[in-house]
Amino acid sequence: MFRRSGSPARRAITVPGAAAVLLLTLAACAPTEVEPPTSASPAPTVTPTDSAPTLQPDGSAADNLPVFTAVAEAVWSTDQRGAGRAYIDALIAAGFDREAMQVTQDTSTVGNPAESIQFSVRWGEKECLIGQVGPSTGQVVTAVMPQLAEGRCLIGTTRSIDW
Repeated sequence: MFRRSGSPARRAITVPGAAAVLLLTLAACAPTEVEPPTSASPAPTVTPTDSAPTLQPDGSAADNLPVFTAVAEAVWSTDQRGAGRAYIDALIAAGFDREAMQVTQDTSTVGNPAESIQFSVRWGEKECLIGQVGPSTGQVVTAVMPQLAEGRCLIGTTRSIDW
């Protein structure tokens, strides 16, 4: 942008630029559809392939992040994407330790589907594999994070995994 002496600077928005901003704004406001969780549905099965990552019990959390992510993405691609239990069951089936897991509620206090579900597996003495899914994320998000002081991975109240 050029300034002429004595004239104030002006910002120009081009027509294609304005259209892009409008399109992004409208896309952000689009409604999302969430399937309500069902407790009686079987957990999705994860079918290993030659290229699928496998659990490495003696590996680090970072070594096992690819299999954690693959399992979460497999569940996300099913009609059980909004059910926290489906992620836990699939992780157990992949070989992760049930006793080291946490999962948040998949419904709100008034019974609506949760905007996001978090699930985790404590790995060793210092790390956690953490996943988050739901309409607020729009995709599977996973990470390796340090454990909390009390050996937990998730902050707040989590569901009991006693099924």
